[in-house]
Amino acid sequence: MAKKNQSNRLTSQHKQSQGVVGIFGEQAKSHDLTVGKISKLVMEELDKEYPSLSFRYRNSLKKEEINESLRKVDPELGQTLFVVNSSIKPDGGIIEVKDDNDEWRVILVTEAKHQGKDIENIQNGQLVGAKNNQDLMAAGNAIERSHKNISEIANFMLSENHFPYILFLEGSNFLIETISISRPDGRVVTLEYNSGMLNRLDRLTSANYGMPINKNLCVNKFVKHKNKTIMLQAASIYTQGTGEKWATEDMFKIMLEVSKTSLKVLGSDLFTQITSE
Repeated sequence: MAKKNQSNRLTSQHKQSQGVVGIFGEQAKSHDLTVGKISKLVMEELDKEYPSLSFRYRNSLKKEEINESLRKVDPELGQTLFVVNSSIKPDGGIIEVKDDNDEWRVILVTEAKHQGKDIENIQNGQLVGAKNNQDLMAAGNAIERSHKNISEIANFMLSENHFPYILFLEGSNFLIETISISRPDGRVVTLEYNSGMLNRLDRLTSANYGMPINKNLCVNKFVKHKNKTIMLQAASIYTQGTGEKWATEDMFKIMLEVSKTSLKVLGSDLFTQITSE
C-alpha cells in the first residue's frame, strides 16, 4: 500500500507542478522508483504535451503478436510458435501511441539491468571468491538475457523506421572509466574499466552494432553496401560508467527524449491528430 500511495503522490505532484522539475524535487529524488514507474510518468508527460494523441502502457508483448507483425512484412515470417501464451516482459514495459489508422505503434521500450557488486563489496570491506580472499568477483553472463527481448522487439518493429529500445546499465560490470574505491581499512582497490574479468559491455554492443553508447539511436540507420541497402535497428545503451545507480530524473529525461524522437519519426502517421490540436 505504501508503494501505491507513493506512486499516487508523485503523479499528483507531477500534475500540480506542470513538468519535470516538480516530479523530481528533492523529496521525489529520494524515492528509488522502478523503471516501470518512471515509464508511466513519461506517458503522463506525453499525455499532457500531446493532448490530441492517445497513449497506452502495457507490461508485456505476446509472441503471437510478434509473429503476426512479422507475417505482415512477409508471409513466410512468423510461422513458428510452440507455446501459445509465450510473451516477453521488458522491465520498464512498453508505451504505444494510436496512429491515424487506429493502429497502436511502439514509441518506447525500456529495461534496466544491474550487474556487478564489486563497488559495494569493497566499500563494505567484504572479500569474495570461493575462499573469501578476493577483492573482485569475476563477472557473470546474466545480462546477456537482455538480447532476447531486444531481438523480439526488433522483430515486432521490423516494418518501422525507428527502434525506441533503451537499456539502462549500472554496476561494476559496465564501467567506461577506471575508478578507485577505498575499503574501510584504508586500502584502495582499483577497478580497471577494460578488464576482461569485469567488463561486460562488449557482450551487449552487438545490440547497437558497435555504435556509441549513451546516445539516442532511436532512428533506424540505413547503410549501403555494394548494391544493397540494410536497415539497422539499434538499441540505445546507457551506462553511468562509474558504477553508481541511475538517478530517476536522468532516466526520465532520456526516456522522454526517445519517446519524442519516435513521435517525430511517426509524424506523417499522426498528422491528422496533431494538426487538429
